[in-house]
Amino acid sequence: MDLGIKGRRALVCASSKGLGRGCAAALAAEGVHVTMTARGAEALAQAAAELRKAYPNVEIIGVAGDITTPEGRAAALAACPEPDILINNAGGPPPGDFRNWTRDDWIKALDANMLTPIELIKATVDKMIERKFGRIVNITSAAVKAPIDVLGLSNGARSGLTGFVAGLSRKTVRHNVTINALLPGPFDTDRLRGVAAGQAKASGKPAEQILEARKNENPAGRFGTPDEFGAACAFLCSVHAGYITGQNLLLDGGAFPGTM
Repeated sequence: MDLGIKGRRALVCASSKGLGRGCAAALAAEGVHVTMTARGAEALAQAAAELRKAYPNVEIIGVAGDITTPEGRAAALAACPEPDILINNAGGPPPGDFRNWTRDDWIKALDANMLTPIELIKATVDKMIERKFGRIVNITSAAVKAPIDVLGLSNGARSGLTGFVAGLSRKTVRHNVTINALLPGPFDTDRLRGVAAGQAKASGKPAEQILEARKNENPAGRFGTPDEFGAACAFLCSVHAGYITGQNLLLDGGAFPGTM
């Protein structure tokens, strides 16, 4: 299927690896010019070089910086000031017990996983409306629909973003600008392993044992891959997805029952 977005420009946040990298690769494969951001300059440079080699007919720009800071957002928007496609993504806050979290912990989580996406939407959505085309995808978490006890910071911040988008997305769709969220369940990423490490510390069980059990408990019998996540993202960014807005698409292999 031709997704109809060849020649468009995308800003993909936190895309040097994991799910963000999967989204950047899928869009590049469709002929989209991609600006990638990440905090780690070395990993970003390597990821950008690999995408340039794989997709020589598109422009791949790497912008190193922390997208959750004003400086990081300014640098990303300077490199890609008027994206047709915006993929909001940032590392999730650490797991833990809410009794140990301070106000600063909460503010940091809100800045990264709620306020940063809103700031980037604010900076780009009006131009999308003028051009009569825009696709915004927020990478959040399956915990938005089925909260995970040790991820309280993430549950709260990402749910706040979800509530905000529910209203805005119904105003922009008339102009062919859609805003949706992808909710990853267990995907084979560093984030998954970090959460398992936190659970291992709390339970006293080895992290690998926790990961293996979680994999076997999933109806799919495996973890998701960044490539298939990227494919779902690319479809939501396509010309064929203009009637989909304000939705939270769960990609979890069936791991979260009762969330239909």
